[in-house]
Amino acid sequence: MAEYDPWSAREAAHSTGAKARKAAARKATKPDAANDDDAMFSAEETGEAQVNGIAAGQLRAFVERVERLEEDKKAIGEDIRGVYAEMKGNGFDTKAVRAIVRLRRKDQATRQEEEAILDLYKAALGME
Repeated sequence: MAEYDPWSAREAAHSTGAKARKAAARKATKPDAANDDDAMFSAEETGEAQVNGIAAGQLRAFVERVERLEEDKKAIGEDIRGVYAEMKGNGFDTKAVRAIVRLRRKDQATRQEEEAILDLYKAALGME
């Protein structure tokens, strides 16, 4: 006698008779389980449902991901504003700090090129 496997539909039907074994075998080998009433997830839940040619579940998942990221972005923005408020409370010039942060984002060559152009324009206007 074969060993019992709780995950096998064929073995689960062993004690119920030949008719039940055949039904379980058909169900286990059925190619399109998404249309089966006993499927674990519906086509809508797996993103396979089509509405006007669009995979509704997949679209919903993308929209929900964007919404979560937007919430995260909002929370991060609030945290950054809090840091600037703390800096201001400690006497730092937040406008200058924002300029420093912008400069640190750029690589050195880009920053030097922009500073050279700015110096050239200031000299042309007699500002130096």
